[in-house]
Amino acid sequence: MIRYHLLTLIEQKSFDDGRKITLKDVALETDIHRATLSRMINSHQCNITTDTIDRLCNYFNVPVEKLIEHVPEK
Repeated sequence: MIRYHLLTLIEQKSFDDGRKITLKDVALETDIHRATLSRMINSHQCNITTDTIDRLCNYFNVPVEKLIEHVPEK
């Protein structure tokens, strides 16, 4: 299973920037649909393109492994 750490990154950026970052803010800055971001946070079965991953890594200024984690299935 793939786990996305989008919510953690949003919370960290909010803290670092000293202001509340919303999904709408991320969507506007990255040109990623808000519904896609919401699915990343709320669904374990969400397929995301490498372009989306790249945009988010650039927005948060993090490597891929900070955004995505592989969790082996039991």
